[in-house]
Amino acid sequence: MRSLFFLLGVAAMIFTGCAPAESAAEPPAGVSLNPLTPEEEYVIVHKGTERPFSGVLLDNKEDGLYLCRRCDAALYRSGDKFESGCGWPSFDDEIPGAVRRELDRDGRRIEILCARCDGHLGHVFEGEGFTEKDIRHCVNSLSMSFVPAARIETAIFASGCFWGTEYFLQRHPGVLVAESGYIGGKTENPTYRQVATGRTGHAEAVRVLFDAEKTRYRDLAVLFFETHDPGQLNRQGPDIGTQYRSGIFYLQPHQRTTAEELIEILRKKGHKVVTEVTPAGEFWVAETYHQNYYDRNGGVPYCHAYEQKF
Repeated sequence: MRSLFFLLGVAAMIFTGCAPAESAAEPPAGVSLNPLTPEEEYVIVHKGTERPFSGVLLDNKEDGLYLCRRCDAALYRSGDKFESGCGWPSFDDEIPGAVRRELDRDGRRIEILCARCDGHLGHVFEGEGFTEKDIRHCVNSLSMSFVPAARIETAIFASGCFWGTEYFLQRHPGVLVAESGYIGGKTENPTYRQVATGRTGHAEAVRVLFDAEKTRYRDLAVLFFETHDPGQLNRQGPDIGTQYRSGIFYLQPHQRTTAEELIEILRKKGHKVVTEVTPAGEFWVAETYHQNYYDRNGGVPYCHAYEQKF
């Protein structure tokens, strides 16, 4: 039965790949795009399909992240990649909020696109039984690039509503993933409703995975301070409560040192700073509807704005 699924899927993808070109939608304002080769443009922009078993990422088994080739948004983790035998890279999960679905122009399949730039990735299939999650993201290698785990570092920041914090951090060059979530509290696996009461002790925060070859932790910490008011205690703009506190949750000693150095610089410049600098505990990823909020819903942050301070 699986062989039948593959034959039908391959035939459909190759047929669709030869269909008249159709362009992907324009990306949201502020999203920068990478230059593409003609082959990449055919797949990503005009929704074509690369030949099966031809992609350079098909047999890649390294630990790391798979990014959108067009805009560098992180799409998939290597731990969710599996061998399906279909001829294209296969994944049974996505990074929350990274992939958008819509009915394909053939009226039968579900197309998957990068949620940030609307670049074509491939198609998603269910009911094939390859993994426990019973889902297969069938993705063109040409639609992706890969960053090995050795280059990836993590940072966690809290600066009020995580929608705004995420908005600015995810646009910084070198940032691979910006996930909204909760940290610093006593309740395990908290929900938004619980955190919103202010009784769990959590802060709304953003966990950032970044390419250490393209940006530094210090650059991200500077952006954190320059996109919120670190002098407001347990609030940010109209949002009031300990869940909206300003905080840096460090994972390595150098992150603590950097945070304290920047705070000292700001205070010498006359800025009030109440930002907490504490060791990172468990980070709980927020509900899917909180991820990539402004990219999905439009608008700009209501309680965050950029102000050069350094």
